[in-house]
Amino acid sequence: MATIVVTGGSSGVGLAAAKQFAARGDEVVLVGRDPRRLADAVAQVRAAAGGTEPPHFRADFERLDEVRALAGDLLAGFPAIDVLANNAGGMINDFRRTADGFEATFQGNHLAPFLLTSLLRERLRGGRVVNTASRAHMRGRPDPDRPAGDPESYNPWQAYGAGKSANILFAAEAARRWPDVFSVSFHPGVVRTNFGAGRTVRLFYRYAPFLVTPEKAGELLVWLATAPETELVSGGYYVGHTLTRPAAHARDAALAGRLWEASAEAVNK
Repeated sequence: MATIVVTGGSSGVGLAAAKQFAARGDEVVLVGRDPRRLADAVAQVRAAAGGTEPPHFRADFERLDEVRALAGDLLAGFPAIDVLANNAGGMINDFRRTADGFEATFQGNHLAPFLLTSLLRERLRGGRVVNTASRAHMRGRPDPDRPAGDPESYNPWQAYGAGKSANILFAAEAARRWPDVFSVSFHPGVVRTNFGAGRTVRLFYRYAPFLVTPEKAGELLVWLATAPETELVSGGYYVGHTLTRPAAHARDAALAGRLWEASAEAVNK
């Protein structure tokens, strides 16, 4: 039985994957932000697990102190973590900075999971990290020197793209720096969820005709978390079951290294 931590586990792809992990007999650890949604997700995963209550934790990734507290709880509760699914994230329609001083989309999509993974690094030896990225990474390039963002030039799609590019770069750089932790990123498809904040984003994802279900996207996350390492490439980016070259900036090793160093400095890790 594997111990699998799923962030963003209270809805969408994360919840769908969590239920599939539970049905396999794995120990699923749910992480979510909204208490009501998290409670509902716990009930669904409990049912999928045949009545076993899943461990669960609430954390808001727009607060790095809550990410640190989450890491402390996970370190205290689990002697080994076989898989960390960095699935939390989303798009924010209007510019805002977090209490930590960073642009909220970038913190939620990259800095928070970077911090969480770094704090759990020793527990993840011999395990796997799966980052939920997106083809939307093509829309934005992260700027390691400007994690606070710029309200005058803010564009939600570019900000989201930068965050998703950071997920891909993080997976690739983690594979280089942490050879004992298998790390991948993937595009789950355009999933029918309310992942964004803002009416325009929600309407697009509600009515776009090419959407896939969370269950289908969850199957891909489960595959990446459980397939034999011989079938995958650590540091790779997957679209469906296919290893895929991301946009040029998202495979820039120099940018990946700079982003890592800047992120570590930003979160004081």
